[in-house]
Formats: sequence, C-alpha cells, structure tokens
Amino acid sequence: MEKYENQQVEEQEIDLVEVFYTLWRRAWILVLSLVVGVALSAAVTVFFITPEYEAKAEIYILSKTTSITSLADLQIGASLAADFQIIATTREVVEPVMSDLGINEKYEDFVETIEVTNPTNSHMLELTVTNKDPVLAANVCNALADQLRMRIAEVMSTDTPSSVSDAVVPEEQSSPSLLINCIVGGLIFFVIAVAAILIGHFMDDTIKDEDDVKRYLGLDTLAAIPLERFIGDEAKSGKGRG
Repeated sequence: MEKYENQQVEEQEIDLVEVFYTLWRRAWILVLSLVVGVALSAAVTVFFITPEYEAKAEIYILSKTTSITSLADLQIGASLAADFQIIATTREVVEPVMSDLGINEKYEDFVETIEVTNPTNSHMLELTVTNKDPVLAANVCNALADQLRMRIAEVMSTDTPSSVSDAVVPEEQSSPSLLINCIVGGLIFFVIAVAAILIGHFMDDTIKDEDDVKRYLGLDTLAAIPLERFIGDEAKSGKGRG
C-alpha cells in the first residue's frame, strides 16, 4: 500500500514538472496573450467606455439650536443618520433638484447616481453624485445637499442643518480605471492561453517518444532511433541503390 502511494506521489510530481515544461516551451504564447489582453482592454477603456466623475458634499446632521454638549442629543443625532439617508433619495428631495437643473430623466434612473453614506462615528451625511459631466455632478451634489438640509429642517421642525463642505468640480474621473481594466484583461487572456495550452497538451495522445510508449501502452522500449538519423540513413541507402 505504501509503495502504491509513493508511486502515485511520484507520478503526480512528474505530471507537475511536465506541466511546467509544457508551459515554458510555449512561454511566448503566454507573453503574447498577456500583451494582447492588456492592449485590447486599454483600447476598449479609452475608446468605448465613457468616463464618469464623482462629486462629494457633506452636511452636519445636528442643527445650530441643538445642544451638542448633551449626550442625549448626540445619540439622537447618530440614530437619525439612517433616517436622513433614506430621506435624501426620496422624491421630495430629488425631483426638485431635477426640475431646477433641467434634468430630463426618470426618477428611478437618476436616483441610482446618488449615494448617501454616514461616516462611522460621525454626525454627518456624505452625498456622492456620479455623472458623465463633471460640472453637472458638482451642481447636482450641491443642489441635493441644499434641498436635503431644507427637507430635514421641515421634517424635524428645527433650524436648517449646517453645510460642512460643498462639492467641487472633479478633475479626475472615478471610473473606469485604466490600470485595473488592463490588469484584469491581461490576466483573463493569460488564463485562457494557459488553459488552451494544457487542454491541447493533455488531449494529444500521439506517441512521440519512449516515455509515451510506456505511459500509454504499458510497454518497455529496448531501443530508440532518432527520426532524423533514420531519415538520413534511408536517404543514403537510396543514393547507394541509384
């Protein structure tokens, strides 16, 4: 039993070595596939994907009349953050912004470009708007923050919350990432090339040398004659007969 297991381990090691040399002999294919994958991904990213930009604004949940020295007020403000996140994407907040800026889109589609988050352990709401136009992204974000502040004051019957920071026009695109797309594209083409090489290798059951004779036929070889030498001897014998 132990001998059989050792034999299995040995065969597995030989197979791994064979796989390595199979890939190594075709390393140029792997390198070419990697280059092609990176080049295609870069071309698609640059010429076929429209870049998008993100603008961010922040507002403070507690109003000026709230006593921030009160622990109860602070706890209430933290618990209200989740409620205000929901309010930020309601029709009462979003549709006036769309109307003021002349945005002709469905509410359901437009609200997908808005993200509202509450940074951990804070009493602030962060508004993020994504748009293909960087100027429009900043304008929407600021208008949305103003409309949300007024809506919060209306719902809570209190003063308008303060604005922490206004959105500015983003200079760099947020997506797509050229570097990430190139890495992913190159890896995909590389993996496909590796799979194609290994499948082609293991599906090829033609006998090429004495090792294949023992592997596929279970027979031992007594001698091996190189094909080049055999052809050369045949050519010489043919000339002699002529």
